[in-house]
Amino acid sequence: MRLSRLFVRTLRQAPAEAETASHQLLLRAGMIQQLAAGVYSYLPLAWRVMRKIEAIIRQEMDAAGGQEVAMPVLQPQELWQESGRWTDFGPELMKLKDRRERNFCLGPTHEEVATDLARRWVTSYRDLPLILYQIQTKFRDEPRPRAGLLRGREFTMKDAYSFDCDEAGLDVSYARILAAYKNIFARCGLATIVIEADSGAIGGRDSHEFVVLAETGDNEVLICSQCGYAVNQERAEMRKLPLPAEPLKPVEAIHTPGQKTIADLARFLAIPTNKTLKAVFYRADEQIIFCVIRGDLEINETKLANTLRRAWNIGRDLRVAAPEDVQAAGLVAGSASPVGLQGIKIVADDSITTGQNFVVGANRRDYHLLNANYPRDFQVDIIADIALAQRGDLCARCGGSYTALRGVEVGHVFKLGTVYSTKMQACFLDGDNVQRPLVMGCYGIGLGRLLAAAIEQNHDDKGIIWPLPIAPYQIHICALDVDNPQIAATADDLYETLQRAGYEVLYDDRPVSPGVKFADADLLGMPLRLTISPRTLARDSVELKVRKEKEFRLVHGDGVLDEVKQALARA
Repeated sequence: MRLSRLFVRTLRQAPAEAETASHQLLLRAGMIQQLAAGVYSYLPLAWRVMRKIEAIIRQEMDAAGGQEVAMPVLQPQELWQESGRWTDFGPELMKLKDRRERNFCLGPTHEEVATDLARRWVTSYRDLPLILYQIQTKFRDEPRPRAGLLRGREFTMKDAYSFDCDEAGLDVSYARILAAYKNIFARCGLATIVIEADSGAIGGRDSHEFVVLAETGDNEVLICSQCGYAVNQERAEMRKLPLPAEPLKPVEAIHTPGQKTIADLARFLAIPTNKTLKAVFYRADEQIIFCVIRGDLEINETKLANTLRRAWNIGRDLRVAAPEDVQAAGLVAGSASPVGLQGIKIVADDSITTGQNFVVGANRRDYHLLNANYPRDFQVDIIADIALAQRGDLCARCGGSYTALRGVEVGHVFKLGTVYSTKMQACFLDGDNVQRPLVMGCYGIGLGRLLAAAIEQNHDDKGIIWPLPIAPYQIHICALDVDNPQIAATADDLYETLQRAGYEVLYDDRPVSPGVKFADADLLGMPLRLTISPRTLARDSVELKVRKEKEFRLVHGDGVLDEVKQALARA
């Protein structure tokens, strides 16, 4: 492709709204264009990357025994009511009505449709195991679409669904897809790790994520330095050591003027923060939830939402309560506690049981209570682990210390079991002619996220550094001083020669300055750059530079193909 004809326009500065490296570089490189919040067009260079990712995925999924299908984006309400997710999925489910006022949604995922397919086609154990997959557009009404392709409302996903006779069969299918995923990401040139993860709205008993490690990633991964346990921060548990035991003391009110934060209160009273209990207020599906946790810890909102769903079937729309909500509930921000509180749901972290004589709010402005103890002085509705594990906390498995890495989730796999098949009556006859529910797994890869993650992991201050297997083009030719007929003819000949040899080539034939051409070459990030200039022409040579290397060198024109082959092996 000649760059003069390519549908692209590069930018020297990233738009102000772009925060992550991938979002900035994709916009600057003219690879995506925003249409609305969380909705993007893929332009030619990015679409070439997507097509290469798709090809790798198809090859590995087919090798794993998958069969490709295409399921509808538009899905009827009745199907989602069978699974219970028409309401349970929450506000991310995009709903609409047709002209006859029938309710539909735009599929954020396809468990219901896949289960419906299976119950119509699978009748006997002889039809199993079965793995179906598709590569298709999904829709989720994200509350805060951000980071370009990392968190969008419309996105492309490869989703797969396995159906087996029993849990042992599911384990085999699960392991097979896990191996396929490892091959996919390795073939894309990406370094990934597999971690335990939260199942979220998909459900099921076991769940793992594939994370591309990147300093600018939007996920925090905790890894135990002792046993190697790796887990998404959303799911991570930590060991909460008990505080030194002491006899219970009587409750005492104390004046604490202006002390509204835990840090301020601890300094004012000259005590550690772990001797306090902190109140945090949330709004969950129009209900106010009072959360209490030891003062040195933070709330894990994913754990809290899961706890609320299990206990009261609420929490799909969970957010920190606004000041007016707190005031309307009669709560005193900065001086609140569960002591004497009535008429509001209270969820406590199990850290409230790790010590005695905590300092808590007195539920009146500028006052706190000394020596509050659970359950002597207050009651709660639920005690659960709702604490956010962080770097330096103790591993729940072995007591080692967590380290933290940043990354981007690019794949997620779930052991669903019979969650959907039981609700939707997707059954088969086993060898004894007994009807049993299908045992399911589901497996997703976000293609746009994978593209963005590749950039998050592979870039520098000049631009993108594409891994060779998914680069839009393998080689970028820069012809300097194209008004010189000899240079133009030499560059044209090199372009044709490389294409005949089977290489994918982007040829910058524009009449612009060398500085612009080199800046664009670095920004676009093709693995190998070849430059033709008056200097190289005089030496009957070509300048060769691998994008991820600093050095460049001149190679004789007769040996270009051999040198290109060797250089791409290093790219």
